[in-house]
Amino acid sequence: MKQNIKAFLTVSAMALTLAVPFKAVANDEPVIASIVFQGDQFFKSLQQGIREGAEARGAEVLELNVDGDQAREAQAIDTYISRGVDAIVIAPLSATNSAGPLKRARAAGIKVIAVNGGLEDKSIANATFSTANYDLGASTGAAASGFIRSKLDGKAHVGILAFASLLPEQSGARTSGFKREASRDNSITVVTEQDAWMPEKAVQVATDMLTANPEINILFAANEGGTVGAMQAVRNAGKAGKVFVFGIDGSEQLARGLMSSDNVLQATTAQSAKEMGVMGANSALDLIQGKGVQTEVSVPALLLSRNDKAGITSFVQSLK
Repeated sequence: MKQNIKAFLTVSAMALTLAVPFKAVANDEPVIASIVFQGDQFFKSLQQGIREGAEARGAEVLELNVDGDQAREAQAIDTYISRGVDAIVIAPLSATNSAGPLKRARAAGIKVIAVNGGLEDKSIANATFSTANYDLGASTGAAASGFIRSKLDGKAHVGILAFASLLPEQSGARTSGFKREASRDNSITVVTEQDAWMPEKAVQVATDMLTANPEINILFAANEGGTVGAMQAVRNAGKAGKVFVFGIDGSEQLARGLMSSDNVLQATTAQSAKEMGVMGANSALDLIQGKGVQTEVSVPALLLSRNDKAGITSFVQSLK
């Protein structure tokens, strides 16, 4: 039995080793591990920024998406520790549960940079780059508030697509910000709030919301996938011009939605994902070179509105 357990552990370790990009032993250039937890456009842009920022300064980048799996994130960090990377630039899956493995990385002398949200224990990350999640929701909520007053006589029935079961802290902050600002000088009723953060699931959930609650005239989605799904659900239901979508995050697909003549998507607040990635990579390399860095950096949010075509075009150009 002991031999079987030993064989199983050996095979498991080999499997993880094969799953995580390898650092060449003979390579003297700095090596940065880039870890995200989802594969949508935001995180692709984030990793692109990390890669471009690091490579511009002669560093190697190892990229990994843990697909929302906390155990896989922990295993990946431990594997990168054993391989001796110089820095880990990570979008933590949890402000609390990601702490343990990253603390081990710091203890091993690895620089830790948190992007897209930090850790509750501020002593772990050498530096943190983020856009306040409450501010993201508040930005979109303010846009919704003006729309509701001018187009819906100050009254709205709202359905919300969130991601509380994935990242409760981030999801809660975004939805709270939206609710508070959208309610200013308006009568807002939140009819239903459900989780759906990937496009396919969000289409289904939003469709069910609209079917069960025909009074809904505003859909708010707290991330890119939810916004894409909500937009498509309104179109599929033939409710363009009757139900209006507000979201968070920015991508070419959402930009096209804002430019579309169907008038479904009204506004979304984007994070500067690529810029955040570049800043994270530069901070990691500065630390590796013994330079001082700012420990907490707030990356401004960017409201993209159907009423600002020039702003949308400029944002799309920044993605290229």
